Amino acid sequence: MAAERIDGKRIAAETRAEIAEKVAAMKAGGVTPGLAVVIVGENPASQVYVRNKHKACGEVGMYSEVIELPEATTEDELLSVLAKLNERADIDGILVQLPLPKHISEEKVIHAIRPDKDVDAFHPFNTGKLMIGNPDFLPCTPAGVMVMLEKSGVNVTGKNCVVVGRSNIVGKPMALLLLAANGTVTVCHSKTPDLAAVTREADILVVAIGRADFITGDMIKPGAVVIDVGMNRRADGKLTGDVDFASASEVASMITPVPGGVGPMTITMLLENTLRAAALHHK
Repeated sequence: MAAERIDGKRIAAETRAEIAEKVAAMKAGGVTPGLAVVIVGENPASQVYVRNKHKACGEVGMYSEVIELPEATTEDELLSVLAKLNERADIDGILVQLPLPKHISEEKVIHAIRPDKDVDAFHPFNTGKLMIGNPDFLPCTPAGVMVMLEKSGVNVTGKNCVVVGRSNIVGKPMALLLLAANGTVTVCHSKTPDLAAVTREADILVVAIGRADFITGDMIKPGAVVIDVGMNRRADGKLTGDVDFASASEVASMITPVPGGVGPMTITMLLENTLRAAALHHK
């Protein structure tokens, strides 16, 4: 029996409708949440992401501003732009689209964004608050996964949860959120011996390793819930995840497709964080 698909597009649409209602209520009180997105250079994928974020803000009634800077922008020039955005009362959230040109330090840029405007939740202040279980903002992709699980009726409490991948953006915060939801969490990575033996113990398997079709059906526990965070492009141009969907869907009980799974939730949670930032600024 094929696994049930977890429809990220539908869940994202439902969540954005809820956000739009909250934005409307906030605007009725005289406050319009505002997001500034800064992009440096002309990376085509980054430009698509930025356009999608700008469009999503408009759809829920938020103010959105895109600041496009040339590839040759210096680190100091970018930091100056961020310093000005930090002080603007009409901007509640600031996001710098990654990756940045090699001559600019991502670490310095992340540190330069005021923590209360860090809607990506990358600043060490916010990662620290997540670690101690008292976050202001949740990292967008892991937060989106948690919403998908909740809205799909998946209870994390007491489940064996395995996260494949240990990045600061997905793997590590994903493990913390599952732990906070009372899951028993194992984090795997490229140095994990006999990875399949570990993944086959997972009731909930979250894969964010960046390798196309890496997790196959024989690596999955029958009846497991499989969340595929990967986004890879095959030689034929088609998008695929980190999980081999065909074989995995024959074993799992529920699975996210790629595209149409986790992806739509990431921008949705960015909107949620911008709303939270506005609420913090206008208590």
